[in-house]
Amino acid sequence: MPIPEDVTGEEIDKDVRQELQSLPKGLAEDVAKNLVMVARLIDEEPERAYGYSKVALRLASRVAAVREAAGFAAYATQKYSEALAEFRAARRMTGTVELWPVMADCERGLGRPEKALEMAGAPEVHKLDKAGQVEMRLVAAGARRDMDQLDAAIVTLQSPELASNSVQPWTARLRYAYADALLAAGRRSEAREWFAKAVEADRDSSTDASDRLAELDGVEFVDALDEDGDVVAEDERPVEGKADDQD
Repeated sequence: MPIPEDVTGEEIDKDVRQELQSLPKGLAEDVAKNLVMVARLIDEEPERAYGYSKVALRLASRVAAVREAAGFAAYATQKYSEALAEFRAARRMTGTVELWPVMADCERGLGRPEKALEMAGAPEVHKLDKAGQVEMRLVAAGARRDMDQLDAAIVTLQSPELASNSVQPWTARLRYAYADALLAAGRRSEAREWFAKAVEADRDSSTDASDRLAELDGVEFVDALDEDGDVVAEDERPVEGKADDQD
């Protein structure tokens, strides 16, 4: 697959670059460039990222960082069985537990929420850092919802991290998941409160909490047009019959 001229391979994380030092220099550079492309495309063009990950995998399947990148690319394209296999391989190579939550989420993707819950209660969870433990909590709550256990999902998300006023990288997603679970359980007013809290913490717009909050408040966004019919701005307009809805 073609690599843009501006990609040198030096853009990758220093720890990954160190892993690649086990390869011949030219090969290491080729693998690095493909890994850069995976990172660059995985959010917006996951299928292309997956393609670059397969190239890197073909070149250096014995490098843990390559197996991990291949796992995330497969995960992003919902190839959960393949992703799980790559994550397991990376974990065997490194001996770390960092991938435990995403491995559990792959089990959810494969229709095995019970397995995900089993992993949520495993000793490996205690070895995760705080961010990993919060991620595991999110996966466990998702598994509960997969099993139509809404009340259990809500309880799973109730934690010191949820109650804290401190804003951490995971705060917006945790609050959003809690709000979404509350709404699914019919607890509309509480859900609105937590969507609003998610908006407060979502400094990089990693969720659509603002849209969900507007929807609950009965606001829809209408494009404002100029004389030529071009979109110039979004106008907020209340939707009749929604703003005054009661729980």
